[in-house]
Amino acid sequence: MVSAVLRNTQSLWVILATFVVAALLLVLPLPGWLDYYRPEWMALVLIYWVMALPHRVGLISAWVLGFFVDVLEDSLLGLNGLVLALVAYMALSLYRRLRMFTMLQQSSTVFILVGLHQLVSFWVLTVSNQNTSPNLMFLVSAFSSALVWPLVFYLLRYLRRSFNVV
Repeated sequence: MVSAVLRNTQSLWVILATFVVAALLLVLPLPGWLDYYRPEWMALVLIYWVMALPHRVGLISAWVLGFFVDVLEDSLLGLNGLVLALVAYMALSLYRRLRMFTMLQQSSTVFILVGLHQLVSFWVLTVSNQNTSPNLMFLVSAFSSALVWPLVFYLLRYLRRSFNVV
């Protein structure tokens, strides 16, 4: 009984640590021209944990993470909560299929999910008159996220198996 509680606590810390690393990568300073190519690290880590442990990471986790990202990026409060909850909902509805997909199919799905994330963010910022660059370069981030998905997937799977996260 005690070992199960300790294992669950350790699992929680591993999951939280991966989200902290994603937050650090999110605020890592990049040159302006390279900022469009920044993968959506928080969405990638969220998709992985929703796919791997849908009973532990879900909509509420995504909403809380989104508010954390809003504060971290000084963006419209609730925007990232909305889009990350949307991504988590889509990933939750597809998690059984995602597990069976090849890596190319998973990357394509990640491209669609992150593209949806970017599209909703772009739309909300445009409607609220806070969008400073009305072009489609925001979709480049979805492409770079799909490119780094295999690396994120295998790294997080290695961590999950090493620390026996359940």
